[in-house]
Amino acid sequence: MKRPVAVTLLGLLFIGAGLVGLGYHLTEWRTDPWIVPISLVRLLAIIGGAFLLMGRNWARWLILAWMAFHVVVSAFHSISECVAHLVLLLVIGYFLLTPPTAKYFQPAPSK
Repeated sequence: MKRPVAVTLLGLLFIGAGLVGLGYHLTEWRTDPWIVPISLVRLLAIIGGAFLLMGRNWARWLILAWMAFHVVVSAFHSISECVAHLVLLLVIGYFLLTPPTAKYFQPAPSK
């Protein structure tokens, strides 16, 4: 099955967001004691986006978990940030879990 456009866009978005975030946070490596866990979270976005493009089902769930994690973290910052992440989670969930896209992640039938 051909990869849906939504999967391509989301995969590229997460790879880009992970790379930009990783680059940004690595400039703070001397002053931020949380640099290792933050970098690992950014790497998960890159990995999730790359394997999303390859059609791996677990990557779809990794991306959703990554967004859910950001909803929780942003709840400690501000309501508007939390709501923004929640809306993103819902939109991404819609595109990754609805039937046309979900079918792309099903294993190919064995012959």
